[in-house]
Amino acid sequence: MTSLLAVSGSPSSDSRTALLAGHLVRRLSLVGLPTTHLRVRDLPAAELLAGRTEHPALRRSLDAVEAASGIVVATPVYNAAYSGLLKAFLDLLPRTVLAGKAVLPLMTGGSSAHALAIDYALRPVLCALGARQVVRGAFVLDRTIEPGPDGALRIHPDTAPRLDRALDEFLVALTDGVTVSVMTGS
Repeated sequence: MTSLLAVSGSPSSDSRTALLAGHLVRRLSLVGLPTTHLRVRDLPAAELLAGRTEHPALRRSLDAVEAASGIVVATPVYNAAYSGLLKAFLDLLPRTVLAGKAVLPLMTGGSSAHALAIDYALRPVLCALGARQVVRGAFVLDRTIEPGPDGALRIHPDTAPRLDRALDEFLVALTDGVTVSVMTGS
């Protein structure tokens, strides 16, 4: 059975990136896919930075990446690339851990000047880890996503269609061409 893992690499406790990843996890679960969300910031920092992969929390996280059929990788743009926290986690993964997997890259940032960061910074790393297919993904401006009072994410109407397309491409990649739509009007 297909299972999905969303990995969010923001160090911030009130991260819009993590909110966006959580939103996608909920949407993907609506089509019946078992989906979990790994917030790298919740892993023990000292163990992560020291690369102590035998630590139970790190081991569970690494095993979750290996077991998933598809991975959503979400990160804020920091210094024109993905976060250092995400890098620390990706550095612990075995070289071919994404072999046979579809990957959906997502980046959030404050300026559209970083819109290509997925292609020049994140995609090469995901390919180096052996991803079967890295779909187009989406760059989302921070100001277009807002936490609602009910905990739901409010997405600007101009952003929602791009997220829908990215999710649909991801689902097609997961199912080897069988279209399963998650169009729910974000």
